[in-house]
Amino acid sequence: MFVSMKYRRLFTVIASFAVLFALCLGFFSATEAERQARGLARRIVPLYADKIDFRQTDDTTIDIFSIYSEGSKLVIEGNDAISMAAGLNHYLKNYCGVTVSWYAFEPVQYPAKMPAVETPVRVEARVKDRFFLNYCTFGYTMPWWKWEDWERFIDWMALNGINMPLANTGQEAVWQKVWRMHGLSDDEIRSYFTGPAHLAWHRMCNIDHYDGPLPQTWIDSQAKLQKRILRRERGLGMRPVLQAFGGHVPERLKEIYPEAQITDIPSWGGFQSENLCHFLAPMDPLYAQIQREYMTEQEKMFGTDHIYGVDLFNEVDAPSWDPETLAEISRCAYESMASVDPEAVWLQMGWMFYYDREHWTPENVKAYLQAVPQGKVVILDYYLEHTPVWTLTDKFYGQPYILCYLGNFGGNVRLAGNFHQASERIDDAIVNGGDNMCGIGSTLEGFGINQFMYEFVLDKAWSSGISDEDWVRTLASRRTGRVDPHAENVWKTLTDSIYIAGSFSSQTPLTCARPCLEGYWSWTSIHNTRYDNATLIRAWKELLEVPSDRYAYYSDVVNLGTQALGNHFALLRDQFTAAYRASDLEAARSVADQMLQLLDDLDALAACDHQLSLKRWLDDASAWGSTPEESAYYRRNARTIITVWGDSKTLLDYATRLWSGLVKSYCAPRWEMYIAEILSCIEDGREYDQTAFFERLTEFEKSWAVSDDPVVYNEPVCPVTLSREIISRYGL
Repeated sequence: MFVSMKYRRLFTVIASFAVLFALCLGFFSATEAERQARGLARRIVPLYADKIDFRQTDDTTIDIFSIYSEGSKLVIEGNDAISMAAGLNHYLKNYCGVTVSWYAFEPVQYPAKMPAVETPVRVEARVKDRFFLNYCTFGYTMPWWKWEDWERFIDWMALNGINMPLANTGQEAVWQKVWRMHGLSDDEIRSYFTGPAHLAWHRMCNIDHYDGPLPQTWIDSQAKLQKRILRRERGLGMRPVLQAFGGHVPERLKEIYPEAQITDIPSWGGFQSENLCHFLAPMDPLYAQIQREYMTEQEKMFGTDHIYGVDLFNEVDAPSWDPETLAEISRCAYESMASVDPEAVWLQMGWMFYYDREHWTPENVKAYLQAVPQGKVVILDYYLEHTPVWTLTDKFYGQPYILCYLGNFGGNVRLAGNFHQASERIDDAIVNGGDNMCGIGSTLEGFGINQFMYEFVLDKAWSSGISDEDWVRTLASRRTGRVDPHAENVWKTLTDSIYIAGSFSSQTPLTCARPCLEGYWSWTSIHNTRYDNATLIRAWKELLEVPSDRYAYYSDVVNLGTQALGNHFALLRDQFTAAYRASDLEAARSVADQMLQLLDDLDALAACDHQLSLKRWLDDASAWGSTPEESAYYRRNARTIITVWGDSKTLLDYATRLWSGLVKSYCAPRWEMYIAEILSCIEDGREYDQTAFFERLTEFEKSWAVSDDPVVYNEPVCPVTLSREIISRYGL
């Protein structure tokens, strides 16, 4: 008996070592792509990770994934980590009813038991490049992100097949080294930079100095963060797009190099003369010198994937609109990159070709693009939902281009997007856009509330065989966690009747805009909708009939509700204006009470969704401070960009948000001041003086932006219960 027990224990130990050895052998024999895919699965769906066998295939001709069940295991095959990640996402969405958010704070809710794949699935990519991000996103959404936020977002990109992300973080550390070489002091360099949330526009040669100097701790910490970002993106097989020199130089270089061809860029966005930028012509020998210094230092610090974003004239005029001069500019700009990195590919935003079509005529676009060797410049066709520029430029005259869906300006929180039309335009470009149509992507300015639109666009990059109608039905199930006819009807209504028009800049509910008697006061706060609000209200009410407690479902309830209430507020404002013009004080007071109550309800409903939170935005900004003074500085910078934007009336309200805390502390007080002024005008029998009122309002707006006073926030409650109360209150 004793001997038997002894051998039993020995066999147990040997078996345990054998299992451990087999596991280790499997780990070390796995390819790097398989290890990366497995690591992603452990982060996203840890209960499934050990039940999924990721297998890298030898196919190098096309991105492809396959999914099938093998015994108790799920097998996901793919040619690289991104394809396997896209395969995992296909499985999660279509078999598990799972939505993975791009936000780290949103949980991934998935079934405890893994569904089997009865019929094997094989999906090929329709295009080789899948691009994501916009320079502006680094200001409107990402300036305060920590590694935890980036980690989830990078995983989200991988799951959605992105293999070419824009990677702008931390470049100020490189520029600091370069400008030191030219004799600038650290104080001069840090003052040349803007505040963190405005760095995107500094990088695009739009503004200098604003809300600087940039703290050294910020420069250093962002460089460290960028190294982590790039390590993970490259580990997953992505090719991050870094920057190259685009001609933007400090004003001080005009003194140091008086013979250099440095010109002043005209004012951008209504900023003051002290914020003007300065442009060094690519034909000047100094340009190539700075390019070499920057690209060399950047590679030392961040490595390279040989793709460089350079945008010489983003919303600013070129020194000349002569085609020959434009060709010389682009030729010299590219050659300066290629002289440092012979494998360099120039990634160029196509926004300017849409935005300034008066100057960027087909002749000028052709001259500018064809001066670069074929295939060495890739264009982002920026705004497919409005105007696919490939249709205006003979398919970019043969240069490769990526068709992009924009979808959001300024981070505005609004239901927007042309679901069916976007689908048709993507399909049309793939068929008729030429062999040089090499990719699909998105150039969103901010993360609003329409994540599904970006997932839909990115899914169009793969030949899944899923119709748009089936895609929407699956979307309804994964948002609610169940197959439900009400949910399916709601999402069909949304995609057929609400998401029917492309996004445009400055879309915002009137509640978040400067008050005015009628219409909207500025181009930066347009509240017009192209759908019937009654249809949206019906969809909101029907969504409340779905029995679900999923985070995504609650978020949808909040998003539909806040949009419907924002639209309803515009009707109340018009009634209030009519009462003022009729000098009907009693009617004006009655409507005013409803307007103020609705603003309270909006803030309370927004508080039920963590992504609609001023507190999160300010807390994230504050956390970057190494001292109380730095934290306060970051909070002010964060408050500024989402309200007054900067030192310019032109951009006031451009990046406004329907956020809990912001409605209560900033938007509502503006309307309270306005309502009090209009009621006073009725009582006194005088005309409303908008100019005088706006002067007082400006004082409040500016003081709020720079204030560090605490904000009082609503506590989150069940959005379904609150929505029913609100609907009843207004008889919607």
